[in-house]
Amino acid sequence: MTALLEVDDITKRFGGIVALDALNLSLQPGELRCILGPNGCGKTTLFNVLTGAFKPTSGTVRFRGEAISGKGPIAISRRGVSRKFQVPGIFPELTVLQNVALPMAAASRKPTLRSLIWHKIDPARLAELLDFAGLTDKADVLASDLAHGEKQRLEIVMLLAVDADLLLLDEPTAGMSKGETATIAALIRRLTSEFGKTVLVIEHDMQFVLDLDCRITVMARGTVIAEGTYDEVRNNPQVIECYLGQAS
Repeated sequence: MTALLEVDDITKRFGGIVALDALNLSLQPGELRCILGPNGCGKTTLFNVLTGAFKPTSGTVRFRGEAISGKGPIAISRRGVSRKFQVPGIFPELTVLQNVALPMAAASRKPTLRSLIWHKIDPARLAELLDFAGLTDKADVLASDLAHGEKQRLEIVMLLAVDADLLLLDEPTAGMSKGETATIAALIRRLTSEFGKTVLVIEHDMQFVLDLDCRITVMARGTVIAEGTYDEVRNNPQVIECYLGQAS
């Protein structure tokens, strides 16, 4: 199977600081993957390179076989790559329903003001998305009035509404309770199992990583030091030294 995303020897330098060091990563269509690593290891820099916020110093990023490294954020987004930041990027002055309807209107990849105004929303699809996020009963509530966990769910379903093929989620459970974290983990698993999306998640919470039940890529010092299942990386001596501390 041809990889959806290929990161080949990506290096990103900021003056004398090497944020990414010849990093390699590959994702298959419909794969769920978690990136784990200590603060400062380059995880967010990697997302910035993948979305076009940063141009790599060297190396190549390919999406569906096309080189996208060096292209701008809009061009990359239109190709089917969407990102969720740690802080929910919702529209607080709009209702939940409007927050989901807006990216549905933009799903053409090349939306214009006219298309956004005149786009006819599929009510069945809209209902499906609200149900997926568990927000059907909050459809007419202002997004600003949602609880933190609900805002995170809303933004995830907004990414789904755009119909992007690759979803990049940056610490989607930051500030959540254990119950909310488990809910988000189940929601993310459904993105791949039910909708066939390819999802790459940055996370620190080990319980959440375990709940995701997916392949894990571990980063340190700007490069990949291990890949495998939760148990494989948990017992990897290099991972223990760089991130997890003493083995239990």
